[in-house]
Amino acid sequence: MFPSIGYLSRTPPMAGPDRGPNTAMSLLGLAPEPPLSPSRGRPSRRPRRRRWGPLRKALVGLLVCLMVLITGAFGLLVYVEHRLSGNIHRIPGVFEGLEHRPSEPSGPAGNAVDILVVGTDRRSDVATTGSDARAAEWIPGAQRSDALMVLHIGADRRTGSVISIPRDTWVAIPGHGMDKINAAFSYGGPSLAVETVESLTGVRIEHLAVVDWSGFEALIDQVGGIDVNVPDPVRDSAHDVTWAAGEHHLDGSGALAYVGQRYGLPNGDLDRVRRQQVVLRTLMQDALHQEMRKDPRMLLGFLDTVTRHLSVDSGWSTREMLDLALSMRSFRTVDLAYLTMPTRGFGDEGGKSVVYADNRASRGLWGAVIADEVADWAARHPDRLTPTVVS
Repeated sequence: MFPSIGYLSRTPPMAGPDRGPNTAMSLLGLAPEPPLSPSRGRPSRRPRRRRWGPLRKALVGLLVCLMVLITGAFGLLVYVEHRLSGNIHRIPGVFEGLEHRPSEPSGPAGNAVDILVVGTDRRSDVATTGSDARAAEWIPGAQRSDALMVLHIGADRRTGSVISIPRDTWVAIPGHGMDKINAAFSYGGPSLAVETVESLTGVRIEHLAVVDWSGFEALIDQVGGIDVNVPDPVRDSAHDVTWAAGEHHLDGSGALAYVGQRYGLPNGDLDRVRRQQVVLRTLMQDALHQEMRKDPRMLLGFLDTVTRHLSVDSGWSTREMLDLALSMRSFRTVDLAYLTMPTRGFGDEGGKSVVYADNRASRGLWGAVIADEVADWAARHPDRLTPTVVS
């Protein structure tokens, strides 16, 4: 692999009359002594063999080790990229044909990344997203987005936020008039969902990620379950389930039941959104931060599960994902803020139970996202942050 190393350990060839000292030896400061002048009538002496000093040997050994490590790390990166890339399902044309899109932020804020994360509510016996998909990802009128979150990654790659948009939020859907925001996915799939969120928030979405219920359940099971705290007893009348007060260890199906409840909660769908955020935060902090950083194999297994149940826009390459992850190597999960778009109450629109956005407060929050100042906004509005324990 490194033939020059073996060569340098042997006696260098004698310098001939038409060439200078051996080039490689010269670069190391080990050029042989010049031959005696022919005018003295004696043949030139062969250059004396010089022994390498301990320091020089150590430096060459270090160089070899570094080259091996670099080569190995590159090979591992290529392997991981190839494996994960083969898992992820790509959604074509997500951003094609979208008109009147928000402009990209100027200055340093332009280096921030905003990703729309969509969870679909179509129940299926088989996966609908990722490489394991066996059913259509989007069937017009058959499914709506159950969870809508804008994941904002700061330009410094040290801060971030997850901002949920309640699925019953009453909004204008381009080309379809007023309706619940989750209807956009049903009417026009991922592309219309992006267009609707951009129209509502003014935030330019850079990438899209879609995951279905089977993917969510698999992620929880992959990490061995999660722990959540229920502050007061609550009954889910729709599923005839009563949650006792106290800590619960949930597997994938249990977590699905926990985040899926909306009846019996004091604030209905808003509490449901907060539960989704609590589960996501618990998954990120408890499972990933404490265990997976100690065991690379466990982390790779988790990433393998994520990508097998994930669909993203076709313009988001696996290398870009890995580069983004590497740029966030100093990111701490405790610096990820969880918020919900401000609302001003519930209402009824044509027999539909809806949530009304608090437009003034929402403009402030989305403006902070655009300016990459969410941390400052959250510091001024601590009551908007999702607590660690929710109803």
